[in-house]
Amino acid sequence: MGSVDRLAPSAHPFNSTLETGIRALVVLEAFHPRRCDLLEMTWLDHLVVHTGDLDDPEAPSSLHPDLPNRAAELVVRRPLVEKSLRLMQQLHLVDVFETEDGITFGASDDAPIYLDLLQAPYSVALKERAQWMAERFANKPAVEMRDQMEKRIRRWTVDFRVEETFAGARA
Repeated sequence: MGSVDRLAPSAHPFNSTLETGIRALVVLEAFHPRRCDLLEMTWLDHLVVHTGDLDDPEAPSSLHPDLPNRAAELVVRRPLVEKSLRLMQQLHLVDVFETEDGITFGASDDAPIYLDLLQAPYSVALKERAQWMAERFANKPAVEMRDQMEKRIRRWTVDFRVEETFAGARA
């Protein structure tokens, strides 16, 4: 019989394509019937685990720790979110729509069935946060949602640059 180490997957499960795909699916289902493009999904993927970044007193606490330089996550998040959406499309959980405005993504008809199976405390908390975000953003026009997100992201960028400056001054 093989050792446990040999049988264990070698890839780190956190922020993997699968985990990111599940987060994307949770967000798309909460936002249903609204469809989101890749840029919106990148922002929403960040915000669903960092709800505390929204500067809203009613926001639930963040699921992931508020690490310094987390604004840099957005740089690596976009290609990961795109890859994860394609994975969920291959599993028939995400539908892809080509429109005049570009490509958008939506939860498929099979998504709720799959998501109902996710009952671990983390999954339940993730779904609650996605629903909370959907109540605030899903009915807003895309332009208004983008404006709100971009304002916040500009602030993250400024925060990131300030942290870089201080880090450089210490070196």
